[in-house]
Order: sequence, then structure tokens, then C-alpha cells
Amino acid sequence: MKLNDILQWTGTCSFMCMYSIMSVLPQYRPFDILFGAIGGIVYLIWSLRVSNKPQILTNIVGLSICLIGLYKAFV
Repeated sequence: MKLNDILQWTGTCSFMCMYSIMSVLPQYRPFDILFGAIGGIVYLIWSLRVSNKPQILTNIVGLSICLIGLYKAFV
């Protein structure tokens, strides 16, 4: 498996964990944001590797929102 495939599958699994926690286990609130941030970082790395500019912007914005959410969850 190539690195780009590994990055995409890792991001996908992270987002699936995020959506699962958001929908089924809301009592674990900070973990959904954490998985979203991990997915955002991994997809940002992938989008930089393949020069996908719309995806780069989407991941930067999504990651910024996740980091703000993590800050608010722990402060």
C-alpha cells in the first residue's frame, strides 16, 4: 500500500470514529473533536502531497475549528 493510500484510510477511519462518537457516545465529547483533529491533520498532509488546493483549505479550516473546540473542552 502506498503512503497516500495509508494517509487517506487513516483519515477516513479517524473521521468515522469522530462521527460514531458524536452520534452514539456524546458523553465522550472531547474524543470526537480529537479524532476530527487527527483526521484533519492526516488529510491535510495528504492534500499537500497531492496539491489538492480545495482540500487543503477545507482541512485547514476544519482543523482550526477542532483545535478551538479542544481548547474550549479542556479550559
